[in-house]
Amino acid sequence: MAQNIHPTAYIAPDVSLGDNITVGPFAVIEAGAQLGANCQVGAHAVVHSHVKMGDGNILHPHAVLGGLPQDTGFKAETVSWLVCGDNNVFREGFTAHRASKENAETRIGSGCFFMNNSHVAHDCSVGNNTIFANNVAIGGHVEVGNNVFIGGAVVAHQFCRIGSYAIVQGTTGLNMDVIPFMLIGGRPARHYKLNTVGLRRAGITGERYKVLSAAFRLLKNKKSLDGLEETAELKQLKDWLAVKSKRGLHGFVDVSG
Repeated sequence: MAQNIHPTAYIAPDVSLGDNITVGPFAVIEAGAQLGANCQVGAHAVVHSHVKMGDGNILHPHAVLGGLPQDTGFKAETVSWLVCGDNNVFREGFTAHRASKENAETRIGSGCFFMNNSHVAHDCSVGNNTIFANNVAIGGHVEVGNNVFIGGAVVAHQFCRIGSYAIVQGTTGLNMDVIPFMLIGGRPARHYKLNTVGLRRAGITGERYKVLSAAFRLLKNKKSLDGLEETAELKQLKDWLAVKSKRGLHGFVDVSG
């Protein structure tokens, strides 16, 4: 079990470390933390107790995972978790907090990239292959799907949902849900169009894209999607819309004028 641990790093005795771990100067890994193989913990980064992460995660300097929820009613003795998948990149100053309820989890998937000073709050769920640009902050209980891109300085209110394959324009403030596959931005935030670039990169083209384009027009005009061809993406969209929203949905840009 080859390890590369700097002599100034602090690692608690009962930490679980996979093979080929690198830990930089003055980094801290607290009691009970679990790190999979091939993880890298940069200088001054902190992995608190109650963190479980998979293989290949990279923490850049001063990233902090598993801090206490910023919830004034939270009791520090509560056992809750931050659970991360594999091959995520956490850049400088990133923070993610563990959940606020007993045995609950804040969850981050695999293959995500979190840029400088971005933040995942307590009880959030972030899917796979999602990117947070610099200074993105999502409040407690926010759900972010797979393959989402969130531009710089975006903030999301507690309990919002951001659907898979959505793209959020930088500096947008979200206080309602973002529909999957779409581009949203502005002040107030509005859905503009499909996330054309993201969908093309994901291979959602041809007839599959045409069905989503038709769905976008129907949603904008508050009409049913039932007459459309049942592609995998349309089913995903319908299933997402069928879940009762706690915040409501952001509207659409009016280009009629």
